[in-house]
Amino acid sequence: MAAGKQSHMEELKKLRTNIDRIDDEILKLLNRRAGFVVEVGRIKRDQKSTFYKPDRERQILERLAKNNKGPFPNDALKAIYREILAASLALEEPLKVSCLGPLGTFTHMAALRQFGSSAAFVPVDSIKKVFENVESHKAEYGVVPIENSNEGVVSHTLDMFMDSDLQVVAEIILEVSHNLLSKQTNRTKIRKVFSHPQGLAQCRGWLEANMPGVPIAESTSTAKAAELAAKDPFTAAIASEVAARMYDLNIIERDIQDSRRNITRFLVISKEFPHRTGNDKTSIMFSIKHKPGSLYDVLLPFKRAKINLTKIESRPSKRKAWEYIFFVDMEGHVEDKRIKKAIDALTDNCLYLKVLGSYPQGSTQ
Repeated sequence: MAAGKQSHMEELKKLRTNIDRIDDEILKLLNRRAGFVVEVGRIKRDQKSTFYKPDRERQILERLAKNNKGPFPNDALKAIYREILAASLALEEPLKVSCLGPLGTFTHMAALRQFGSSAAFVPVDSIKKVFENVESHKAEYGVVPIENSNEGVVSHTLDMFMDSDLQVVAEIILEVSHNLLSKQTNRTKIRKVFSHPQGLAQCRGWLEANMPGVPIAESTSTAKAAELAAKDPFTAAIASEVAARMYDLNIIERDIQDSRRNITRFLVISKEFPHRTGNDKTSIMFSIKHKPGSLYDVLLPFKRAKINLTKIESRPSKRKAWEYIFFVDMEGHVEDKRIKKAIDALTDNCLYLKVLGSYPQGSTQ
């Protein structure tokens, strides 16, 4: 038995030595990669070119996932490389990214997923201020929520695009898990629950079934709710697991959202316009003339070109009574001939038309 145990210990020692050797090699290669990144940054700076290239990042991640033979899982591979890409980008030019704060919101989590922890995050207390930060150069990029799979569109984000010249340069698809957080460990001691309106709406059924009669209050963000819960031992917040760690709160109940598949889509906004990747989405907004069949006339060119419209939403223009702005997402890039032709065909039937951006389609991985 002793000889067998000794044999296993020696085998384990050899395996760990091999792992250490590989880790050292990975470290050397990462630093070698960083050297090339610094040179790329120098050339971009000389050419006054854009530093952040979501289309390039997507190509890298897809190529690596395709070439991965395992057993290392692709999800983990992509997560690691997002951090490598983010750290590399910081070597070229540190990025400032504005998001709905304080830190620990789901918008912050989406921003982390897109830009990695090496970015400098600028949290603000409203979607409007995210737009303002990017427009005033206080941040190069902004991340804003646009829709939830269960509660629908975030109307304030759509409204901001009406008066903004910012472009959509990427989308982030994030699976959202809501948790009940508090200094308490027993929910029967909770006297009030805070969360962002979207968080409350996504957990409405659970709250009615499990905390009837407990007052519900809105906060500017899920992280702000966690901050409030940290100050009052009889208050709870509906927020993320990240917020629980940041504000030293107990997770009383996990996954309390009414739908098990709760996904929120976020948009990355900037002053740039990304190149096509071959797997893109285009967003436009327009208003139409008040005449019979005008919406049909506007949508017909997309049907004829066999363009898949993935979303259509209308909002009051707030400029004239009963005038509406339509927001449409479609598969493809505005540089694609059929997309460009279809959009050009809208002009005669629109009072107003604006391309919000063409950008790589996001995924939940």
